[in-house]
Amino acid sequence: MERINVAIIGGGIVGMAIAARLSETVSGIVVLERNKRIGREVSSHNSGVIHSGIHYPRNSLKARLCVLGNEMIYNICKENRIPCSRLGKLTVAKGEEEIKEIERLLKQGEENGVEGLSIMEGSDVRKMEPNVEVDSALYSPSSGIIEADDLLNFFNAKAVANGASVALGSNVLGLKRVGSGYEVSGMGGGTRFSFQADTVINSSGLYSDKIATMVGIDIDRQGYRLHYCKGDYFRVSGDPPVRRLVYPVPKGPGLGIHLTPDSTGSIKLGPNAYYVGDIDYVVRSKAEEFREDVMRYVPSMGSRHIHEDSSGIRPKLQGPGDPFRDFVIKEESDIGYHGFINLIGIESPGLTASPAIADYVSEIYSNLSR
Repeated sequence: MERINVAIIGGGIVGMAIAARLSETVSGIVVLERNKRIGREVSSHNSGVIHSGIHYPRNSLKARLCVLGNEMIYNICKENRIPCSRLGKLTVAKGEEEIKEIERLLKQGEENGVEGLSIMEGSDVRKMEPNVEVDSALYSPSSGIIEADDLLNFFNAKAVANGASVALGSNVLGLKRVGSGYEVSGMGGGTRFSFQADTVINSSGLYSDKIATMVGIDIDRQGYRLHYCKGDYFRVSGDPPVRRLVYPVPKGPGLGIHLTPDSTGSIKLGPNAYYVGDIDYVVRSKAEEFREDVMRYVPSMGSRHIHEDSSGIRPKLQGPGDPFRDFVIKEESDIGYHGFINLIGIESPGLTASPAIADYVSEIYSNLSR
């Protein structure tokens, strides 16, 4: 049976970032992607925001890797002529309770190492964004936007140039510990495949808890069971009402319905956040729900046409009403699976953090042979 060094399960933006990074020094890497194209699920159903790192608790992986990844992505884009825009973001507040929350986010962001944060009065916000009517806002200048496919394609091209193989349409159906490695089996292109890998990296996004179960890990005991949290998007017709990212104070399982310019200047609204049992990408929300929500801070939205755009699914570790859960990025020797590296619950800010996650996994991999 053929034996390789590393099998990466999942060809989303994180899996491809890991492949690109590891392939700089490691040969014999295969990426197994169940879809016929890379990045067809979480990676291509999101806002495309480069986050600053204000939303995550101090010393969490989400905070650390987001702040590192923010700078890394801008450098990657500059060095490789990948389009991106450092637009800046306003997290807006109306009333004392929300003002206190953006003050807390300011403190948390500064503790996380986010630079350039400032609180603005409503009058100064209106000078920046005339259609935004609020009492105050937290300004984070390092936030921006990128087309996820551009970054994904960069990582893919780098990985392939370094000698990694990307097997599309390859669905992993079997995974078991064999000697000092793992036997990986499944279906690809209508035929069965089977090989052994010294190291397996589980970066399968929405299916990462299922892959962990497949190898034999008790996901409930380890706290790895995922909860699908869906978000719908709508788009604003006509002239864009804002030039920057505009977010409400976060409430509930998401960051709230926000306004996000894309690379063409068009404005996307969303996502909202609601838990679902199955994966589908049908938009189930109503435009008027979005309009009413956003009119709190952009009153002119009342006269604008809003039309359905898309939806996405977040692989959350926290269920409804649960407290914050961090990324799981862990080599599982302590529970009997040496050389098996789990990445579970990689939701936002996964895109922003992707190059930093790749460095983090590369360090874990290096430590395996020490």
